Amino acid sequence: MDFEGSQVLISGGLGFIGSNLARRLVVSGARVTLIDNLMPQFGGNLANVEDLEAKLQIRISDVRDQKIMDDLVKGKDFLFNLVGQTSHLDSMTDPLVDLEINSKSQLSILEAVRTHNPALRIVFSSTRQIYGKPKYLPVDEMHPIAPVDVNGINKYAGECYHLLYNRVYGIPCTALRLTNTYGPGMRVKDSRQTFLGIWMKNLLKGDPIEVFGDGLQLRDFNFVEDVVDALLLAALSKSSVGRVMNLGSREVIDLKSLAEKIVSIHGEGVSKLIPFPADRKAIDIGDYFSDFALAQATLGWEPKIGLDAGLSRTLDFYRARGDKYWN
Repeated sequence: MDFEGSQVLISGGLGFIGSNLARRLVVSGARVTLIDNLMPQFGGNLANVEDLEAKLQIRISDVRDQKIMDDLVKGKDFLFNLVGQTSHLDSMTDPLVDLEINSKSQLSILEAVRTHNPALRIVFSSTRQIYGKPKYLPVDEMHPIAPVDVNGINKYAGECYHLLYNRVYGIPCTALRLTNTYGPGMRVKDSRQTFLGIWMKNLLKGDPIEVFGDGLQLRDFNFVEDVVDALLLAALSKSSVGRVMNLGSREVIDLKSLAEKIVSIHGEGVSKLIPFPADRKAIDIGDYFSDFALAQATLGWEPKIGLDAGLSRTLDFYRARGDKYWN
């Protein structure tokens, strides 16, 4: 994919997906700027780009600062808008912070683009959480929107803002609805970003993996490199402008079997079932996996990295560098 010489801005760029995307863009010859506020409850980590710092620009700032965003969007060719609060539980205990990050901040970004660079190509990272509890499987883009938590509502608002600014102001936006993304650089100190993170931390530290309920909930997963592929393809695709598309996988697995698989790949450790905490059970969506046929038809995208390979690579990464992520 040809991004050589292009000016790229990544919001949430020190986070899990943003840093993996930055790495790929730097290799392709793009001039990359990252903006991240490094708030401790979110996913930003300078360790994600410690070997890249001389090859890109980093702004430790908040996207809600209108003056900063007005300046940063000028002259850019692409914006990968990945900033967000990802914890579903935190969104319920502190809903106003979730509103600020996942909804209000999107308007700050879009207003900066509308005023200073309306031709800027934007790819926005949305989430499968907006669908809520599936009425049918696999879930396609025509499925009803019925979020079960504050996070899903605010992420959907952010997605709608992007599509609105495309329709009204002609800003070329695409939204990708991500499913469970995992891989090197994900937050592992807790389960705020993905439960797979805390599972891997526990396993590598000799603690049991705890699976809620009966563990039979079905999920699909994407390795981060496959998600980066989708983001880049979407940015270069004219036919994806003004559209939303699911990402997903053909590999569907229940969580009990997933925990057993991770233990097997690691070669030691245990997993155990524990009762579902009431606060989590209240916002659990049950079984979920995506229909990604639209992304396949529009972008030519499909996941390439299987679950066994992706989990093995992720475990290798944290065996070598875990202290930079859980301390």
